Amino acid sequence: MKKEFHHVGIPTQARQPNEIHLAPSKLFITDAMQSEHRVEWLRFEPGCPMPELLQTVAHVAYTVDNLDEALAGRKIIVEPFFPMEGVRAAFIDDAGAPVEYLEFKK
Repeated sequence: MKKEFHHVGIPTQARQPNEIHLAPSKLFITDAMQSEHRVEWLRFEPGCPMPELLQTVAHVAYTVDNLDEALAGRKIIVEPFFPMEGVRAAFIDDAGAPVEYLEFKK
């Protein structure tokens, strides 16, 4: 399976310029592709359904060709979902560190 670095996500409580609101997830994010070092800031609203691990620990994200294959045998902490059109994502727990897998629609 092909896996390629995409971004680092860092939780914050501070508002960031150009935040994108993911209303169903009660989450604000920034576009990592607009950051020189591919940093994505995440600001969680009260009542956010995301796991505490994701809300408190930075994560690394990878693009994958096949999300289902990437998740096989892993400890999934956020089941596959569509954060934006054309993107399917999920999070795993890798020895206490959250890791995100992203599958982009071809």
